[in-house]
Amino acid sequence: MKRPTKNTAAGQRTMSRRALILGGAQVGFMGLLAMRMRYMQVEEADKFRLLAEENRVNIRLIPPARGEIFDRNGKPIAVNDPAYRITLTREDAGDVDTILSRLQSLINLDDEELERVRTELKRTQPFLPVTVADQVPWSEVTKIAVNAPALPGVTPEVGLTRSYPQGSDLAHVVGYVGPVSDYDLEKIEAPDQLLFIPRFQLGKVGIEAKLEDDLRGQAGARRVEVNHVGREMRELDRREGQQGRDLQLTIDHTLQNYVQARLEGESAAAIVMDVRNGDLLAISSAPSFDPNLFVRGISVSDYRALTENKYRPLAAKAVQGIYPPGSTFKMVVALAGLEAGVIGPEDTYYCPGHLTVAGRRFHCWKRVGHGHMNLEGSLRESCDVYYYELALELGIAKITDMARRLGLGDRIDLPMSAVASGLTPTKAWKREARGEEWVIGDTVNSAIGQGFVLASPLQLAVMTARIATGNAVTPRLIKKIDGIEQPVNQGESIGLNENHLRQVRKAMYSVSNNRKGTAYSSRIIAEDLRMAGKTGTSQVRNITAKERAAGVRSNADLPWERRDHALFVDFAPYDDPQIAVAVVIEHGGGGSSAAAPVARDITLQALYGGEPPLDAYPTKDRNRIREQQKKLREYRPAAQTQSKSRA
Repeated sequence: MKRPTKNTAAGQRTMSRRALILGGAQVGFMGLLAMRMRYMQVEEADKFRLLAEENRVNIRLIPPARGEIFDRNGKPIAVNDPAYRITLTREDAGDVDTILSRLQSLINLDDEELERVRTELKRTQPFLPVTVADQVPWSEVTKIAVNAPALPGVTPEVGLTRSYPQGSDLAHVVGYVGPVSDYDLEKIEAPDQLLFIPRFQLGKVGIEAKLEDDLRGQAGARRVEVNHVGREMRELDRREGQQGRDLQLTIDHTLQNYVQARLEGESAAAIVMDVRNGDLLAISSAPSFDPNLFVRGISVSDYRALTENKYRPLAAKAVQGIYPPGSTFKMVVALAGLEAGVIGPEDTYYCPGHLTVAGRRFHCWKRVGHGHMNLEGSLRESCDVYYYELALELGIAKITDMARRLGLGDRIDLPMSAVASGLTPTKAWKREARGEEWVIGDTVNSAIGQGFVLASPLQLAVMTARIATGNAVTPRLIKKIDGIEQPVNQGESIGLNENHLRQVRKAMYSVSNNRKGTAYSSRIIAEDLRMAGKTGTSQVRNITAKERAAGVRSNADLPWERRDHALFVDFAPYDDPQIAVAVVIEHGGGGSSAAAPVARDITLQALYGGEPPLDAYPTKDRNRIREQQKKLREYRPAAQTQSKSRA
């Protein structure tokens, strides 16, 4: 039955409209597609060509050689040595187990290392090399080279690693490098891409860490062609990196080596400083450690031995350690008294062996007292009561102000780790830090460098240098960077009356050269090299009234941890100051018996530029010194031990 003509015509009109709409849409879509293709192929052609090129060409960073470090005379302190490693590429090796077995017969590889290599090979693309052994000695590299035909896929590679040829002598100064860790990266706001290179070495402590940016250098780059899976096909070009900057320190390694040897067996620190320009000639902390252990990966047993040693070999005591300065602080109080007009050189205080303040008895080290003491006598014989009385008249504010002028209580800017600030207390400090008010007994304790007063050996050396010169001498550790001399800050005058400084220097001279002086037994005989110094003994325990009545126990009768710290500071020669020395021996006992002989020996070694002649020592000490020098020569066989003309 035929559809009616009217319905057929209407349907045809509907179909025509739909076809027209659909056709128009198709034409529009094709037009848009054509326009997009034209845009991509013509207008964006350069962009997509560049993207394709970047997919084909990769940039690989080339690590730069690290800057090297030398002492003031050009002796290498931190250098870059060739480091060999063995890699294995799975797709070239064939039977991996067979190749690893052959390798194990040639070089030292334990089963644990082999298992690590197998695991890494499984998760690494077959064309990428995997490190089998690192820090391989040259003798093992030659074995692999000789057997190369039987070791397909095995490749010896050479790179650079850090080495410290002077071993433990400068470990606390220079520090060491190690592989970059996640912790290192978290501390850096915008890490250099170099730090993501496997096995890249970064400064961890000391100068290596503080001057990392100078030492690291700038990366080079290789442009390499790779295929779609990342396999390197060929090298297109190469731009070598820029080596890090070389550093020359102010340290004299020969002197540093001697100081380390002289401190052997002690938990101690020593500083030698040129008072004329601030150059630090020696910065020693004992005992020390071998930084090479950390570069190569220190073992658990070695690290435990360092951390469990009660002498704390990892601590840079010369700059990190802070100690009550004891009687070495008396020069500060003396100068404060002279400058304030509270005392004159001949004014005296009477010392009966103690002073009672606010119902508390403060004792002098000499139980029977010193009698009437003037300035020179008080320093020469280290009378405590003299300084108790003087401090009570001065007040803590004037004492603290003088201490800061002499370099105490402020952090010294050196490129070493954890340089301590020390402490010169004030009433406000105690209120904020302790939540307590200052009491008069605090002032009395501060007068003899006890109580809250703390200083590092470095700060004590700076104090001594400023007393010797009257100038604000500032320590310098970096002598040159890439051969360019670094600024020397000889310091302007600290503004003290020269007559007052002269009085204190004269008293320090008496300490070492007057028969009543506390350091007379450690004097220097050579007339033109006489030193001026000051002993110090700082208590680390409280002496009870009961013990004092029964007789204070000697340090020799106490456990090591409860013995007093021994200190000594000096400058020499007295008539023409060249160096300042500070020595602290932890729990060493008395400053005159433990620290002064060490400081005297270091002072002579520095002045002579080598082993001093025996006639520089007191006659009664020469046989002992001869034996001591012999032992030190055996301890430091590479050191220069011949006497030289002094600097």
